[in-house]
Amino acid sequence: MKPVFLRVYIALTGVFLVPSVFSDTLDTLIDPSWKAALLAGEAITRLAKNPAVPELSPRDAQIQQLTSGVIKEINPTILTESLYLYEKLSGAVSWTQAEKTALYNNILALSTLKGLQYYSVSHKGMRTFFEISQIIDDPSTQNPVDDPRRSVPPFSLTVYARQKDLTFGDNIYQYDYFASENTLALIQRNLTVMSVGIVPVVSKNMLRSVVVVIDAEECLLIYSASFAKTLSLPGVKNRVGQSFANRAEAILGWFAKQADKAFGR
Repeated sequence: MKPVFLRVYIALTGVFLVPSVFSDTLDTLIDPSWKAALLAGEAITRLAKNPAVPELSPRDAQIQQLTSGVIKEINPTILTESLYLYEKLSGAVSWTQAEKTALYNNILALSTLKGLQYYSVSHKGMRTFFEISQIIDDPSTQNPVDDPRRSVPPFSLTVYARQKDLTFGDNIYQYDYFASENTLALIQRNLTVMSVGIVPVVSKNMLRSVVVVIDAEECLLIYSASFAKTLSLPGVKNRVGQSFANRAEAILGWFAKQADKAFGR
């Protein structure tokens, strides 16, 4: 039986979903020329500016429709996207319900992003990415709450988070999580203006970060993309683009650790 994927439509009023179907074999989802590098544990990452058009998106009409919807909605000036393959334990064909639920809860645990490290080329060393990462009850009250957990991944779930990073400062984000039989996905959007120092660089609601995890035979295929419409200031695109590239690398490392815990490694 083919797995069900969530067809995600993004409109100005929000997100809604309709079930759809796609094949989950790795060879049908990615360009064959990328397979060797991905199986070797390498992440494929690219930065695009004017036009900010995806090239690494898996060969699935629903994911491509999702990214097209984001582009239509915010008209991004910068896109950073990554493709990564997480190999399961030898012999595994598809995730169990327990593994899927554990992974869902682990990537829902946004507090575990606190203290995440990344390599800074400009500083020539490791730096802390998130100084603060916590779930809050509501964007208006911003009271910290525990990371939620679910006994079964729900069809959709929205949470809010306060996150402070070294580039964009202290901000409030909305995370929309989605789950289907063979897919987990999330969409992040900024609910506050993102600034570098005192300089605003990304207006409210002009960031979309998408992460899709597909159960593809012996592997999990992870596609992540950050779309942003930056303000037209000298040097902004390069600074923001490099920050998103650092973010992508750090998030993939965090995901691998969360997957290790879910799959008992």
